[in-house]
Amino acid sequence: IYTKSTSQNKQTTMVHQLFHRSALLAFLLINSTNGFVQTPTFQRHAAPSTSLKSTTEESEITLNPLVSSVKMSKTVEIFSLVKQMEADGISVTSLCVGEPDFPPPQAVLDASVAAIQSCDTRYTAVAGTAALRNAIAKDLKDRKGLEYNPITEIVVGNGAKQCVYQGVLATCGPGDDVIVPAPYWPSYPEMVALAGANSVVLPTKVEDGYLLTPEALRDTLEKHPNAKLLILCNPSNPTGGVHDEKRLRELASVLEDYPNVAILADEIYERLVYTEGGKCPSFAAMPNMFHRTMTVNGFSKAYAMTGMRLGYMAAPARLAKAATTVQSQITSCAGSISQAAGVAALSNVSEEEMEANVRIMKGKRDYVVGELQKMEGVTLGSVPDGAFYVLPDVSSYYGGDDAELCLDLLKKKELALVPGESFGAPGTIRISYATSMEELGIAMKKLREFLEEC
Repeated sequence: IYTKSTSQNKQTTMVHQLFHRSALLAFLLINSTNGFVQTPTFQRHAAPSTSLKSTTEESEITLNPLVSSVKMSKTVEIFSLVKQMEADGISVTSLCVGEPDFPPPQAVLDASVAAIQSCDTRYTAVAGTAALRNAIAKDLKDRKGLEYNPITEIVVGNGAKQCVYQGVLATCGPGDDVIVPAPYWPSYPEMVALAGANSVVLPTKVEDGYLLTPEALRDTLEKHPNAKLLILCNPSNPTGGVHDEKRLRELASVLEDYPNVAILADEIYERLVYTEGGKCPSFAAMPNMFHRTMTVNGFSKAYAMTGMRLGYMAAPARLAKAATTVQSQITSCAGSISQAAGVAALSNVSEEEMEANVRIMKGKRDYVVGELQKMEGVTLGSVPDGAFYVLPDVSSYYGGDDAELCLDLLKKKELALVPGESFGAPGTIRISYATSMEELGIAMKKLREFLEEC
C-alpha cells in the first residue's frame, strides 16, 4: 500500500518487492481454495489541521487469539502484482483455480432468470427452501441409497466450504484433535484452528495413490485418543484420488472401534469420476457409518455454479441442527435465487448432459497426464481417477523447493501453478485442468520449456 505522494519509481520498486515467497503462496492458495479476494482497507485518521495524515501508532485494540493460529494471506500484494503484470500487457496463464470452464446447464440459467423475474428474492428458512431440501433428499436416495429427512437432516449453505466449516464448528473445540489426511485442501487445517481444535496431519503415500489406508488410520487413532473428527475428501483435492467402496468399507471397519469419532465426508467432486461406471460411493452408506457422518456436497464443481455459492450438508438430525444453529448466527440462509437454480440442477438436468461433461473433463485429464509423463524429472505416482487435479512430483528440480520453482515459473513464463507445500505435499505442484484445451496446451508448453531451461 502506498500514498498518493509516492513517486513512480517507488511504485515500480514496490511492485518488484511483491515477488516474494509468501505473496506467491497466498495468491496461489487463494486461487486453489476458491477464496474471495479482499480489497485493501484504508483507515481515516482525524488530524488537528485541515489535512488528513496517516499514522503509524500502535492500535490499542486487541485481536482474538485465534487469529494468530490461522495463516495470514498476502492476497492483496500478489493480486496487485498480477494486475500490474496484466496492465503491462503480460498474459498470465493460470491453472490454479478449481473452477470448470464450461457454463452451468441451461436449465440452471433458466431457473435463475425465472426466480428473478418472479421476485423470488426474499429470505428463506435458514436450512434452505423446502423445494431444494426435498430435491437433495431425492437425489441422495436415488443415486446414493441414502435416506435423509429433508426437514431435519439437510442444511443448505452458502457453498460447500461454509458447510465444511460448520461441520467442524458443530463437533470440535479446544482440546479436540481432527485427523486431516495429507495431501489436503488448505482450508481444512485453518478451519480446525478457527474452531480452537488441533489438526493431526496423517500423511498418505504416493505408492498408495495418496489414499488413506486402514492401517495408517488405526495407528493414528491409537496415538491420538482425543480425536473427535476425521475429514475425508473423496474424490480428493488436490490429488484426484478416489477411495473405492472396498477401501471405504475398510476404513469404516476401523472406525467402528472408535465410536466417538465423527466423519466429515467432503464429496464435492463425487460426480467427476473417470473409472468404469463413474461412481463414487458415499461414506455415509458404509456399514454403521450413517449416524456419525456429515456428508458435504454442492453445486460448484459438477454444475459449474461456483459464483452462486450453494452447498449442503446431509447429516443425522442432531448434527444437522447444530450446523443450522451455527449458520443462523453467521449468514442465515443461502441466496433464494441460487436455491431455485439448485432445484433445477437436481431436477431438470439430464444424466446425459452430466456424463458429457465428465467425458470432456476426462479428455483433459488424459492430455495433461500424457504431457507430464513426457517431461524429464517429473513423476506421477498414479493417474488420478476423479476431480480435476493432478499432483506431479517435481522434487528433482530446485532441490525440492516447489515454492521457489513456482515463483520462478510465474516470473519467467507467466504460468501460475500451486506449490504442493500449500497442500501438505512438499516437492509437488498442483495442476487444475478445469480450463480450455487451448489454455492447457499453452500451459504445458510453458512448463516443459521452463523445466528444460532449468
